[in-house]
Amino acid sequence: MTKTARSSRASARVIPLRKGTTLEMVRLACPDTAQAQRISESFGLAILDSDGIRDLHERLIIEAADALKDGLSERAMQIHLQRIVGAYVGSAHGAGQFYTRAVTEARDATAKLANDSRDEDLDGPVGFDSQAQRKREFAADMGAQAHALRMAAEGAVAAYEQVIGEAWKPFERQVEHAGETVTKKAAAAQMAVFE
Repeated sequence: MTKTARSSRASARVIPLRKGTTLEMVRLACPDTAQAQRISESFGLAILDSDGIRDLHERLIIEAADALKDGLSERAMQIHLQRIVGAYVGSAHGAGQFYTRAVTEARDATAKLANDSRDEDLDGPVGFDSQAQRKREFAADMGAQAHALRMAAEGAVAAYEQVIGEAWKPFERQVEHAGETVTKKAAAAQMAVFE
């Protein structure tokens, strides 16, 4: 094999990317407006102003970008807003994942309660909620929070598109090779001279 064949093969190495969190992932994990309203009504929680949360966050980011426009180039503004919107989307996704786990735990506890032969899952003394009821209420609280953060993220994404003029997409960074130490890199570089 010739020297040029080896070097072209080495340069064609594919670098894996770490996928970022998308708004679609948030929408799959967090309750939508109709579901959030059902949760609030069923558990006696405050009804959220979904559109108000979304619009406020959209205006907030647009106004912040307007204040920064004289100090930042277009590319710097895009990078700055990319990071801010990414934080909103990441926060909403994390809340959605936490909500999903809380719902799973509430379902499991409620299913155990339906089994008449289990004493430890029965209702507590009069005036106290059962463990299953507390888990359902906790899941409802987490659902309201996840929905609020989803609406904030949707507002941030809409603002990004309005300011930058293109749809927001998550930043995808290269996967760092944790196993590659400086010594391994140095050895690879030294061995490359012999090829």
